[in-house]
Amino acid sequence: MPHDASHEKKTVAIGSMAASLSMTIGKFTVGLLTGSLGLISEGLHSLLDFGATVMTYMAVRVSDKPADAEHHYGHGKIEALTALGETVLLFLTSIWIINEAIHRLMAPKIEVEATWWSFAVIIASILIDIWRARALSRTAKKTKSMALEADALHFSSDVLSSSVVLIGLGFVALGWPIGDPIAAVGVSIFVCRAGWILGRRTFDTLIDTAPQGAAERVTNIVHSVPGVAEVSRVRIRPAGSVFFVDVDVAVGRGWSQTKVVAQKQAVADAICAEMTEAQVTVTTHPLKLDEETIQQRALIIAANHSAHVHHVTAHVIGETLSISFDLEVDGRLPLSDAHRIATNLEADMRGEFGQSTEVETHIEPLQDTAIVGSDVQADTLAEISTALKRLAGEHGALTDIHNVRARQTAQGLIVIFHCRTAPDRTVTEIHGIVDELERSLRAEVPGIWHTVAHAEPIGEA
Repeated sequence: MPHDASHEKKTVAIGSMAASLSMTIGKFTVGLLTGSLGLISEGLHSLLDFGATVMTYMAVRVSDKPADAEHHYGHGKIEALTALGETVLLFLTSIWIINEAIHRLMAPKIEVEATWWSFAVIIASILIDIWRARALSRTAKKTKSMALEADALHFSSDVLSSSVVLIGLGFVALGWPIGDPIAAVGVSIFVCRAGWILGRRTFDTLIDTAPQGAAERVTNIVHSVPGVAEVSRVRIRPAGSVFFVDVDVAVGRGWSQTKVVAQKQAVADAICAEMTEAQVTVTTHPLKLDEETIQQRALIIAANHSAHVHHVTAHVIGETLSISFDLEVDGRLPLSDAHRIATNLEADMRGEFGQSTEVETHIEPLQDTAIVGSDVQADTLAEISTALKRLAGEHGALTDIHNVRARQTAQGLIVIFHCRTAPDRTVTEIHGIVDELERSLRAEVPGIWHTVAHAEPIGEA
């Protein structure tokens, strides 16, 4: 939690302690002097409130500590435990007040003195309670503090109970002393009501009850994030002023790891932007998307095997789907091992596309080390460059042969060149044109092992 918020919580808690202590002293003093059970009950109530505010102060100090090796979710639940303790104190107070009121009602004579200072103490108490309740409620909402919310509830209930005592003293002043124990019973009713409200909220927090509507709110936020295909689960665990939010979302199974990480961050950022008190954990799982092509599906299956495949081709014969591809494996593997890799991959392909699918694999050696080579002599490079430009001119579709390089390796010559062509040609057309040029070059220049042609659109740098 930010330092300013933590400081504000502690400051308002100390103010509540001071207010509770001053009201306790005043109510007890006047209650004992006048014999008013209502005032004594209120004094006892304020004494318990003072104890509760001390507990609140200790709670907000501890609850703001960050997570550590033993408390992975922080210390926020200490506020709920403190609120539970305050609930118990409220009910104990009510029991004592009701018991004492019954004894006085059954007594043959009730001796109570209604003096001006007893009225003054109660009126001052009401004003202080209103002031503290507003301050505590404002800070509780701002910092999401359950302990401060409990204190605010205490002071709010004290306003009502003190008002009842004030009415009781009025009856005493009018000559009806029975009004004092009746007022005390009224106090106990308000205290019980405050205890019930606080206890129910505290119990919900301790058993990790999610705030009402929070799960639906988080679900709507996540659905609005582009790229999320499905929201499978949302879990929210309140702990003090923090909500721990766990979200499971589905994303495309063909996504790269980098894209998945970025998606998780986007989901977490979206939730935190709407719910600043949330600490979010996002889990993703892969989902088969309807727009996947056959080639994409085949590459996904291969990626699950950590297999290197290319030249994936799919065609349909009648009602039968046929898929073929080149599989690159370590060239040092014996054929039996390579065949086993291919067989396992083919089995998963049939599991994806159907058991009647024809799957054919062409096994190639995978180049896993850099090939050692050297630049060819200048006259050889000039010969290759001249042949490329002439052959390109004969074909007519490729122009501006440039950046020609040739390297001699143990496997043979590697020729690399750039060329230009019309920008509106399709990739398929260009691939066929370049292949034809490469075949012509191989026929004219002996010893070429591999050719790399880079086509660029005319008019672009």
